[in-house]
Amino acid sequence: MPLSFRSGQSPMFPPTEAMLPDEHGLVGLGGDLSPRTLLEAYKKGIFPWEGRHPVPWFSPDPRLILDPREIRIPNVVRKSKQRWDVRFNQQFRNVMIRCATVARSKQTGTWITQSMLGAYVELHYRGWAHSVEVYDNQQLIGGLYGLAIGSAFFGESMFHLVPNASKAALVHLCTHLQHDGFQFIDCQQDTPHFRRLGARAIPRTQYLTRLNEALSVPSKWVPSALTADTFLP
Repeated sequence: MPLSFRSGQSPMFPPTEAMLPDEHGLVGLGGDLSPRTLLEAYKKGIFPWEGRHPVPWFSPDPRLILDPREIRIPNVVRKSKQRWDVRFNQQFRNVMIRCATVARSKQTGTWITQSMLGAYVELHYRGWAHSVEVYDNQQLIGGLYGLAIGSAFFGESMFHLVPNASKAALVHLCTHLQHDGFQFIDCQQDTPHFRRLGARAIPRTQYLTRLNEALSVPSKWVPSALTADTFLP
């Protein structure tokens, strides 16, 4: 039975040991999408899935994570002769909109509602949420976004308009996260796509231990390259 959360509570969520996920990873319903609530949620290993009320909060068991040092660069990306520009934080809102609107096979609709868009754009303005964008001749062709807290990056969504552009964004992100000492990317959902890229599933208890270690680093990440980088896969 999922717990019920009410907006305005402080803290919003009970201790992690009291939030036991069901078979789908759901731990509770309700609350709001304020910056304070979202940051508390991520620090406790939970995340929202769409912004319609009551907001559903998830903490899957097992949890899929990707060590930036262990990413497997697909041959199709490694052998690509295309030269793209990869940038950070230039079009955060547009990246979210693209993630919400790009057609995906076997998927109708989107969990990125207007309330989610507004909430994460606010986190971006406050320095917590970041985007990675891939450009071809100044045209946005792929990207991803997520949150950086401590030495953990919480991946939210990615998109591509040109094959392999989202993979290029992820590879570029991993390069910067390695450089800046990040411990892992939280992939949230266990998918064959991320497993092929080197992600692995670990028990929720182990994830929470690693999360606490990552959060012990008191830093707010600022990507080391905010201007265009030339990226050759």
